[in-house]
Amino acid sequence: MMSRSYTNLLDLASGNFEALSLGGGGGGGGGARGLRRMSRVMTVPCALADLQEEEERASSVASDVQSSQAQERIIIVANQLPVRARRRQDGRGWSFSWDEDSLLLQLKDGLPEDMEVLYVGSLQVDVEVHEQDDVAQTLLDRFKCVPAFLPPDLYDRFYHGFCKRRLWQLFHYMLPFSASSSSRGGRFDRSLWEAYVLANKLFSDKVIEVINPEDDYVWIHDYHLMALPTFLRRRFNRLRMGFFLHVPFPSSEIYRTLPFREEILKALLNCDLIGFHTFDYARHFLSCCSRMLGIEYQSKRGYIGLDYFGRTIGIKILPVGIHMSQLQSMLHLPDKEWRVNELRQQFDGKTVLLGVDDMDLFKGINLKLLAFEHLLKLHPKWQGRAVLVQIANPARAQGKDLKEIQDEIEESCQRINATFGHEGYSPVVLIERPMSAVEKIAYYTIAECVIVTAVRDGMNLTPYEYIVCRQGAFDSNDSVANDPNKSMLVVSEFIGCSPSLSGAIRVNPWNIETTGEAMNEAISLSDGEKQLRHEKHYRYVKTHDVAYWSRSFMQDLERTCKDHFRRSSWGVGLGFGFRVVAMDPNFRKLDAEQIVSAYTNSKSRAILLDYDGTLVPQTSINKKPNPEVLRIINALCEDKKNVVFIVSGRGRQSLNDWFSPCEKLGIASEHGYFIRWTQHEGWETHSQAMDFSWMQIAEPVMKLYTESTDGSAIETKESALVWHHRDAEPGFGSAQAKEMLDHLESVLTNEPVTVKSGKFIVEVKPQGVSKGLVAEKILSSMAAKGRPADFVLCIGDDRSDEDMFEGIAGVVAKDMVASNALMFGCTVGQKPSKARYYLDDTNSVLHTLSALADASEPFFSLEETIEPAPSPQI
Repeated sequence: MMSRSYTNLLDLASGNFEALSLGGGGGGGGGARGLRRMSRVMTVPCALADLQEEEERASSVASDVQSSQAQERIIIVANQLPVRARRRQDGRGWSFSWDEDSLLLQLKDGLPEDMEVLYVGSLQVDVEVHEQDDVAQTLLDRFKCVPAFLPPDLYDRFYHGFCKRRLWQLFHYMLPFSASSSSRGGRFDRSLWEAYVLANKLFSDKVIEVINPEDDYVWIHDYHLMALPTFLRRRFNRLRMGFFLHVPFPSSEIYRTLPFREEILKALLNCDLIGFHTFDYARHFLSCCSRMLGIEYQSKRGYIGLDYFGRTIGIKILPVGIHMSQLQSMLHLPDKEWRVNELRQQFDGKTVLLGVDDMDLFKGINLKLLAFEHLLKLHPKWQGRAVLVQIANPARAQGKDLKEIQDEIEESCQRINATFGHEGYSPVVLIERPMSAVEKIAYYTIAECVIVTAVRDGMNLTPYEYIVCRQGAFDSNDSVANDPNKSMLVVSEFIGCSPSLSGAIRVNPWNIETTGEAMNEAISLSDGEKQLRHEKHYRYVKTHDVAYWSRSFMQDLERTCKDHFRRSSWGVGLGFGFRVVAMDPNFRKLDAEQIVSAYTNSKSRAILLDYDGTLVPQTSINKKPNPEVLRIINALCEDKKNVVFIVSGRGRQSLNDWFSPCEKLGIASEHGYFIRWTQHEGWETHSQAMDFSWMQIAEPVMKLYTESTDGSAIETKESALVWHHRDAEPGFGSAQAKEMLDHLESVLTNEPVTVKSGKFIVEVKPQGVSKGLVAEKILSSMAAKGRPADFVLCIGDDRSDEDMFEGIAGVVAKDMVASNALMFGCTVGQKPSKARYYLDDTNSVLHTLSALADASEPFFSLEETIEPAPSPQI
């Protein structure tokens, strides 16, 4: 049976559990076969039954497994293990070897030498059920690999169905417009999503079998396992976990067509660090988080982070590199030299342009051929001299669209060769067969220029390999050893490596003419220019290899996770809505009994309350205080030991009108620019000689942005101007707010004002005005009158209230309160805050204040003592 935790997770992810069955005939195996697992690898001292029981707990959100290791270890999880498997010739058993070309194996070079590496993934071959336990034990013992055996039917729906026909195509900007499109697999199918989730669950089972949650790092790779972080985070709150996406992340306009868009975003946000090859890919991801989840990123000291329920999720931008030592060793293989000499004889007197691509829809091979044809037409001098060698690695997929591309490529090759070729000269040489690495290196060595015209590609390491091979060609002992090192690149602007190759000629591959002209420019440049560009590229490729990439990622992962075991955390939410809320260990819910006890035992109290979001809900249309709020405030004000203030950003007129029944209530409006101690006292201002001429400068700027930003508005206060963009298009509103912030700061440089951005606002207000200063002013005034506060309660819900929490934290050192004062800074909602306490919502706030009001002592004046009157209703 499925684990209950998995069933809960699918409450939001699916509703068709039959589609998730591992059985179903047709050779797919029964349910028992699908859930058969290898013997659990015991890494901690406990009973197997205890671990299985823990796995079945639906409420499990944190591991109580104690670590038995002091050594750090990393578990690398990917769809496929870096291991090659083949059945022995006698049919008895399997033979395994490392896949030296696997990035997962190569990245070990950048990890600390004393760090143990464990791999979790699937094999590229089908292993019979009765062999799985033996194979798993062999891989663990010899290779430190833990295989996840997925039933063939599930793997087909997971990998070929959802991964390849959905995610891979969508991430490469292909949408399933036609329901009958054979290569695109028709429209979105929920059963394929359910297979994807189930496969990710089975991968998580394997990770859980071997993990030491307090010691291990987990590094997840690529789009096949984007649901995995939720399964792992659900079990281990403090697990240190990173993810790297090796394909493009599409723009939000494309990504939001995915029916399960929010589920995948929320799953990725359960990681601590998310990596991308380029800033464009990261920017698209951040835009999706902003538009669909309302989460904005911040950049601090060069690092980009997302604040997600108290956890800071790092965003890493770094393209992967090549394995330098492996490639350089291949340059000295014995059969490399004779292959190079053979090719030089074949293309003697010719200028070779080289393309090395997989045969798929996105490599733009035919666009490259058309551009080369344009080169030969417009620059006849290259006819008979220039040769385009196109190596097309065999297609790994099938379909109608791919067949059309292949036919088009063959037709273009035949046409170009027929038009411009002659005996002994073929302008285009198309190689459609598997090619050994040494043979490919030989082609790199003799090529004057490499052309990459992919219309969309996550990274593409072909240019890096070419640069290293060209360096090796001139470092060898052959006939060109004394020539300067030189190479040239023409690369598509739509591939991941393009930004790092500043000396390459970047092209839009869809523009045939400019691509053809770029080819001509590349092979026509002087040797000196080619040498300079080559040297620049080689320095980058040599220093930014795969070891540098993995080392940098691990350093950022360690930095992001450094506070994991210092902060309190707990899991909330169901299904893919699950997330971990992380708080300071001293942050806790305000206990009603505790604060009532402190309240009754105190002699001088200060109670400072925000209004919107604290006494009335932010979502409330009617912002006026209800009778219950007025009753509670009046009861608190009637206690002679209390000084009660409403500290709000609202204007003084509205607050004065709403709280007119509360005669003894103090009000600080517009963040403290205006202060009134009681209804019978006049308003004090922050500065008597304040000059508001700056409004004449700021308001026209705000109007300019309001006119060009639909859904925005200006709020004019007596002392401040506020631009709201809550109802504007999220991405555009945020961009306009950032632009306005810079604009206002520029034009108001010499004015005595502060320009600040908040949640959907940009505000300009006088300098030195904040709720924190208001709190200090109230408390210092109480101390000056000989009654320093020994009980301080501040409650608020937004960023401006953080100034108040920060202000009361330092008043003890400034002698503004009694030495034994009890300080209660309390935010509304469970979120990161400088306050030490929280209350869930406005109802909890009113319940707590009502308890304090019930414990208050009514104030009686001398006249009331002589002329007895009914006690106030509390």
